[in-house]
Amino acid sequence: MAGPDLIRAVLPSPLGDLVVLADGAGVLHGLDFAEASGRLDRLIARYWPGARVTDGAAPAAVASALAAYFAGDAGALDTLPTAEGGTDFQRTVWAALRRIPAGTTWSYADLARQVGRPAAVRAVGQANGANPVSLVQPCHRVIASGGSLGGYAGGLERKAWLLRHEGVNLPG
Repeated sequence: MAGPDLIRAVLPSPLGDLVVLADGAGVLHGLDFAEASGRLDRLIARYWPGARVTDGAAPAAVASALAAYFAGDAGALDTLPTAEGGTDFQRTVWAALRRIPAGTTWSYADLARQVGRPAAVRAVGQANGANPVSLVQPCHRVIASGGSLGGYAGGLERKAWLLRHEGVNLPG
């Protein structure tokens, strides 16, 4: 089965290079830190089998929104379109991530309640971790119920930086 034609671009950020995967219409299929590109490749293969990926320039709207985000506009990524990969449950969790306002955090339990599955905290955490569009579907805004950062595929130092960048007051 033929998948979408995707453009892979590498963009700089204060936290290291980002890999962007988008289609010709500028819809994001993947966004992650460059050293996690293997993880991103696996997610793309799982969600869009047969996708054809070629190197190219990032869509202007994506590059502009990322630049604005890192320049201090925490809401700059809010309207970027993303492709709908994953299971129905994952898509529900990812849609809920986009409702977490910049400058705030939700616990995994909060996220589970938001998707109507309060007992599915572990499954919500797994869906959060399988998010192919980091930053835009802001999985970094989800923390442990006790207030610790929990996990983050990009590393906890990056998660803390992103949260502070968005105005979250973290201890330490």
